[in-house]
Amino acid sequence: MKKVTLLALSFFLTMGAFSQQKDLVQYVNTLQGTDSNFGLSRGNTYPTTAMPYGMHAWSAQTGKNGDGWKYQYSADEIRGFSQSHQCSPWVGDYAVYSFMPEVGALVVNENERGAKFSHADEIAKPHYYKVTFENGITTEMAPTERGVHFRFSYPSSQDAYLVIDGNTAQSEIQIDVEKKQICGWVNNHRFVNHSENFRSYFVIQFDKSFEDYGTWENQENQIFEKQAAGSGKGYGAYVKFKRGAKVQAKAASSYISMEQAEVTLHRELGADKNVEATVARGKKTWNDLLNRIVVEGGTDEQIRTFYSCLFRANLFSRKFYEIKEDGAPYYYSPYDGNIYDGYMYTDNGFWDTFRSQFPLTNILHPTMQGRYMNALLAAQEQCGWLPSWSSPGESGGMLGNHSISLLADAWAKGIRSFDPERALKAYAHEAMNKGPWGGANGRIFWKEYYQLGYVPYPESLGATSQTLEYAYDDFCAYQLAKMTGNRFYQDVFSRQMYNYRNVFDASTGFMRGKAVDGTWQTPFDPLVWGGPYTEGNAWHYNWSVFHDVQGLINLYGSDEKFTQKIDSVFILPGVIKPGTYGFVIHEMKEMELAGMGQYAHGNQPIQHLSYLYSYAGQPWKTQYWVRQILNRLYNSTEKGYPGDEDQGGMSSWYVLSALGIYAVCPGTDEYVIGSPLFKKATITMENGNKFVIEAENNSDENVYIQSGTLNGRVLDRNYIRYDDIADGGVLHFEMGNQPNKERCTSKYAAPFSLSKE
Repeated sequence: MKKVTLLALSFFLTMGAFSQQKDLVQYVNTLQGTDSNFGLSRGNTYPTTAMPYGMHAWSAQTGKNGDGWKYQYSADEIRGFSQSHQCSPWVGDYAVYSFMPEVGALVVNENERGAKFSHADEIAKPHYYKVTFENGITTEMAPTERGVHFRFSYPSSQDAYLVIDGNTAQSEIQIDVEKKQICGWVNNHRFVNHSENFRSYFVIQFDKSFEDYGTWENQENQIFEKQAAGSGKGYGAYVKFKRGAKVQAKAASSYISMEQAEVTLHRELGADKNVEATVARGKKTWNDLLNRIVVEGGTDEQIRTFYSCLFRANLFSRKFYEIKEDGAPYYYSPYDGNIYDGYMYTDNGFWDTFRSQFPLTNILHPTMQGRYMNALLAAQEQCGWLPSWSSPGESGGMLGNHSISLLADAWAKGIRSFDPERALKAYAHEAMNKGPWGGANGRIFWKEYYQLGYVPYPESLGATSQTLEYAYDDFCAYQLAKMTGNRFYQDVFSRQMYNYRNVFDASTGFMRGKAVDGTWQTPFDPLVWGGPYTEGNAWHYNWSVFHDVQGLINLYGSDEKFTQKIDSVFILPGVIKPGTYGFVIHEMKEMELAGMGQYAHGNQPIQHLSYLYSYAGQPWKTQYWVRQILNRLYNSTEKGYPGDEDQGGMSSWYVLSALGIYAVCPGTDEYVIGSPLFKKATITMENGNKFVIEAENNSDENVYIQSGTLNGRVLDRNYIRYDDIADGGVLHFEMGNQPNKERCTSKYAAPFSLSKE
């Protein structure tokens, strides 16, 4: 009797704990941002079906093989369901192969096999995607970290086929009729630094027998009937099933070996008898994560937008390691082609994500971040350079050396898993050499940067942007050296972190292009894009002094002049002058559509601007503009973003800002206060501590903070620290519809600046 009572008590306690977890997956729309194209980005996303940071994701595919816009909401045909790793359409995808179910005649040509569908017959969730075509086929897929579980339900009126496409490059396929299995590999990619042995090995296990089979190649779309193996450019396979069949297919992939793919298949999908089991497990995984931040007191649309963004914020960087039979992690290196024990991560452009995605991830996943920091240093040893934009090897995309921002930010927030001297040595090599790829490995004109104190223009396109980013990165190295007592590197990088001053022209009040002889670029028009600026104009890059906002204020002469300059960004007409771009690029169009003057939230350089008022005695303007951006520029639909949703960067801005905080200067432990969107938000840390943000009387009108307390004590500053969040507690605000112009206006209340020290 006692045993039964204990069992009953255990059951009710378990059910009680379970009932406290909310079903937050229901709010996520993975189609958010998919109504995009080359000329206009509403996110440039695809309906990613994946586990958090999963090594492989899966997506319906409306575009051609190799097209960066793999899924467009405006399309009415799907031509496949593909393994994906794409972090941006501008860099493309890699290790792609796809499935396409068909009825009637066998069609392998990707341009002819598409099936019509309606969004009304589509379900797009993180853990589950389902679509029913007009021809009667229903496809369902549920992902695991390194695999996927499909179910294809065919109508009984026509022959049933499944086509497997090897995509655009060399591939190999083998069909085992007796085992009901297909295996092979693909090697399509753009940025694998030692590609001679790059393979994505896959194994597919079916639960139904094949009535017919063969291989094909997608250059001439030639079919080889009854042929069980094929190798060449874009080779694939096809199999035929009974009419009306419901076919399950479990697939897993490995960059290491076919044997490891089979180990992964058994580990991740072996116990799942049906798709429902994989769906249930995936839903629980996502609900466990989404419940780490529970928001209350917003509209249904705000909640949908928040959790759709929180989903996107937890996809990148992708796990690039695999699990041995004994449970140990190991990985194929996309940098040197060798196999190593340990952890590796990839698919991220740090220029996009150091500002928001990593500061959010440091809150939610400090253990993973600790592994990541060591992975950065391992990548540096394997390719000779710290990553800047990996996909999966180094592309060298964009500008700046922002790995050091990640390393310094992790250390500032208590993540001490890596050797800081090793990190500083790696960065010193980065900062004092020109790299082999693009502008973000090493430094273009690094000697001039040190000798002149700036990168000269027109010698280097984007020179002013480079100067500003380098100065911030040098600050991060200085900060890491300072935090760890390394006086040598502290001295080395302290000399450059004020270089932003060298490109500020006091006569115009702008950061400008500067020639080798010290003369300013002429003619000068702050509305003109390009030239000395990367993906922006002078109005956008004027504020890229994350580490010394007070120093920037000093250049203007007063808080009043500084805030008037910020005001002008929002007041000016949204005039576009393409400059050296020669035509209207999508970032320009997105600024125009935003309707906020020269404020271009669709791209990264200016996204922190609204928070800078809080450094200059006007925090109420931060509160006003943050709310305007949250409510006017984001939503949960296919038009959900005001520009590229870059590897969680745009989404993380929304998540942090909706909570009421933002990391203006990663590399410090501070989060600047904005205006919470919800009446209550509860963050559960990895260790179980809970940090609650309350905004009493909050509404769309009551955006202004009247008073604030932290754990019952008056909050007399415009920021909180990472430890305030990590230790748990309550941040409480009283909100109102009029600004409190007496609260937190002093320099004491202002967040970190070098010049404030």
